[in-house]
Amino acid sequence: MLIETLKRHWWVPVIRGVAAIIFGIIAFVYPGLTIAVLVLLFGAWVLVDGVFRVIGAIGHRASDPDWGFHLIIGILGIIIGFLTFHAPRITALALVIYIAAWALMIGATEIALAVRLRREIKGEWFLILMGLASLVFAFLLLWNPVAGAAAVIWIIAWYAVILGVLGIIFGFRLRSLPTLPVR
Repeated sequence: MLIETLKRHWWVPVIRGVAAIIFGIIAFVYPGLTIAVLVLLFGAWVLVDGVFRVIGAIGHRASDPDWGFHLIIGILGIIIGFLTFHAPRITALALVIYIAAWALMIGATEIALAVRLRREIKGEWFLILMGLASLVFAFLLLWNPVAGAAAVIWIIAWYAVILGVLGIIFGFRLRSLPTLPVR
């Protein structure tokens, strides 16, 4: 059962949330970071997120018929992370497109999962908010991809902190769910 698997791995969204908040705080504290450093920080964040998504997908393959989709999202996150390390002098436009594509995938995935879980848990709206935050973030980046680096850094920082807080709340909500009897 998917909800039991999610409950057992409640700590995964918490770790992802903490990583997102750390990334966001670093971006706030050092807004003058060069684009190369931002690329490396973003690459590390996306790489870690992708690894945890792959682990989660593989761990849920017995209970989640859509585990292959989640595996692909995780693998794409890992690829985007490695691409950022491979080309640290990437243009701001390419970085914005990478980030927007990743945020679109994450947003769609989070909303789809919330819809699937709406009858099984209360508080699925945290997952919907996470998905909506990702989609809004992606659309803002695509709407004006040549925005100044400082503006992009602030948008990324806010997005990371908001997504991180919502992920931590969602993880602890999963943890607090009652254990269902084994059928």
